[in-house]
Amino acid sequence: MTIRILITDDHKVIRQGLRMVLELDPDLEVVGEASNGEEALRMARRLAPDVVLMDLLMPVMGGIEATGEIRRELPDVEVVALTSVLEDASVAGAIRAGAIGYLLKNTEADELRQAIRAAAAGQVQLASEAAARLMREVRAPESPGRLTERETEILKLLAQGKANKQIAGELFISEKTVRSHVHSILAKLNVTSRTQAVLHAVRIGLVPADELGEGSW
Repeated sequence: MTIRILITDDHKVIRQGLRMVLELDPDLEVVGEASNGEEALRMARRLAPDVVLMDLLMPVMGGIEATGEIRRELPDVEVVALTSVLEDASVAGAIRAGAIGYLLKNTEADELRQAIRAAAAGQVQLASEAAARLMREVRAPESPGRLTERETEILKLLAQGKANKQIAGELFISEKTVRSHVHSILAKLNVTSRTQAVLHAVRIGLVPADELGEGSW
């Protein structure tokens, strides 16, 4: 299945470079390019991509604000932050806004393509260093709702880095049912991304930090 991508960056040469790198993979299709967050939001509404690659520091509307708007309006669209800054506030801001991933612009091409595939599959991949950083910066959900036994099971598998398809196979349910449960989990925890839900799972001891799915953060 082709993964549809919207690239957002205020530098045209970076957008063009990313397009060239991504389109080397026949399963990845760049459906649009936006030069700021406001444009990304408009294009995401129109194009409904699977994944938005989002720069954070841009004019008109920054990437963190745009990520939050996209996730609120289009919860099935995953956002991967792609930036040159690695600061606690930036990482935490992007994840709080709903980004499923956070990559630096010096990421290798293969790692970038793999991160996009993982995001499209609903796969949370956190290196332990990033998890520790995020645990400090991202607050726990306020008054989270009680998860059902099945929701707790799915949250645990998400935290272990499993994709929707893998979770569906393990639990003998459809991918659509997995997505439905994930939406319910996010709503009950009052969070906007799977990554925030995973951090909550670590906080409450559902999954040890060293069991988190390893990724290219």
